[in-house]
Amino acid sequence: MEKSVSIVKPKISTAEQKVIDMVVDGLPSENSRRAYQRHLEEFFIWHLEQNRPELNKALINRYVKSLRERKLSAATINQKLSAVRKFATESEDNGLIDSQVANGIRAVKGVPFRGRRTGNWLNKEDAQRWLNAPDEKTLKGVRDRALLAVLIGCGLRRTEAAILSFSHIQQREGRWAIIDIVGKRDKMRTVPMPSWAKACVDAWKSAAHLEEGFVFRRVNKGDNLMGESITPQAIHDIVVSYAKKLENKGIAPHDLRRTFAKLAHKGGSPIDQIQLSLGHDSINTTEKYLGVEQDLSDAPCDHLGLRISS
Repeated sequence: MEKSVSIVKPKISTAEQKVIDMVVDGLPSENSRRAYQRHLEEFFIWHLEQNRPELNKALINRYVKSLRERKLSAATINQKLSAVRKFATESEDNGLIDSQVANGIRAVKGVPFRGRRTGNWLNKEDAQRWLNAPDEKTLKGVRDRALLAVLIGCGLRRTEAAILSFSHIQQREGRWAIIDIVGKRDKMRTVPMPSWAKACVDAWKSAAHLEEGFVFRRVNKGDNLMGESITPQAIHDIVVSYAKKLENKGIAPHDLRRTFAKLAHKGGSPIDQIQLSLGHDSINTTEKYLGVEQDLSDAPCDHLGLRISS
């Protein structure tokens, strides 16, 4: 009888792990930290498989070539390359590699995009199906409907939904809004909330007997409330489960954010107001250039055309 041979996966060195930790510790976003950790571990394993040749521009070009040979998308390759560039910068700052070597690595060009990625989103009919899909007879269903209403109705990122508290939800100018939510790069913004999303949150608040703290919490298999919060990963899993159930494969939390923007735009909301609700990086420049102020009386979420069935 032949003995089975176990395949030992290569491991990065302690020194390489320290470098990864140094890079990751300097990143503000938890999502970025996870991604850069993964990308740099992959790079150092590849580097090991090449017998750890000298780090230079030519080597990184070889690495990019190997990624292209794996038929990875331009976006994926460029993300991995960004992690390597960050590694070069941090290593230079800490005297681990020469400035000329770091400059060479940073000079490696990314892969150009072919065409324009449009991403996924739900049309109005599908978005309505999603809002009506959760089972309102269960605590989990009431929570899920409130979560989907906030993701679709307000365009929040999953990380923002995870930290959303009841104190964020306040009235401004005669309407409900999410006040001073902190998003990417610690940017703070106010997001108008449609009345139907507020009704869903209120139903969840009542069913779960909540008064303060984080809005969304874990619900166990016994349909009981668990803990004081929910993780962004749990929100991702909830959305993916509905995508599978409703046969909208590939829909993730960010696609619900994109759905918000698409439906609001089709409903006639001005693009600058949508940008304000989403809190995109360019919004400060847009506000200064256009002199735009958020219009809470005619907000993007008022143009989605969705409702909750009673």
